[in-house]
Amino acid sequence: MLLKAVPTFSSLNPQLENQGALFSSFSSSINHQLSSLRNGPGSLVVCAAKGANHKPLSGVVFQPFVEVKKELDLVPSVPQLSLARQKFTDDCEASINEQINVEYNVSYVYHAMFAYFDRDNVALKGLAKFFKESSLEEREHAEKFMEYQNKRGGKVKLQSIVMPLSEFDHAEKGDALYAMELALSLEKLTSEKLFNLRNVAVRNHDVQLTDFIEGEFLAEQVEAIKKISEYVAQLRRVGKGHGVWHFDQMLLHEGEEAIA
Repeated sequence: MLLKAVPTFSSLNPQLENQGALFSSFSSSINHQLSSLRNGPGSLVVCAAKGANHKPLSGVVFQPFVEVKKELDLVPSVPQLSLARQKFTDDCEASINEQINVEYNVSYVYHAMFAYFDRDNVALKGLAKFFKESSLEEREHAEKFMEYQNKRGGKVKLQSIVMPLSEFDHAEKGDALYAMELALSLEKLTSEKLFNLRNVAVRNHDVQLTDFIEGEFLAEQVEAIKKISEYVAQLRRVGKGHGVWHFDQMLLHEGEEAIA
């Protein structure tokens, strides 16, 4: 059997005849487009033509030195200014600093609750454990916002933290229910502040900040509110007596079965 070599275009499209004329026409078209569209050094021209009609299918002219010149004006030369900052408004920066303060304040209150229930004359170790973990979680949230602030080129400005309560006993509700209801209020307040921050991001067309808040915080906040709401309902059911001890034991050993 004799094999005959054929041009690539011919093997892809058997209807093309006169291959030499096609390549000659294609080369002529490219040279014509390059000579007519070249705008000086640093330009790159890409175009394509099909057949012998010399009509370009697409054309892209990219002038890097001309286009980048505008962007160079956005790079600060002062060392005190962030190099990474882009499309990040002062309004968003200030709102993030406010949210950092909210997270630290809530963490401080939870830490005070931990200290109260860890006392020897209160000795509800499960509640102490729960509020200590809650305090650490809120602090982690604050640090997440601090890292994000730096990532976007903002400046973290920590504000004053309000001194929390140190006593959580309540004549009618008892200390466990009173503290858990306070925790539910704090979680709802934090959620409200997060929604406000998201609205600021939307108003300033900051889609990255919007995605950060929705992806990292809002779903978790909904889960926390649901869990603490159930704890409040259970404590209201058991009252101030022996049931509080059983509830405390449930919190103390929560998660141990999953680990085992």
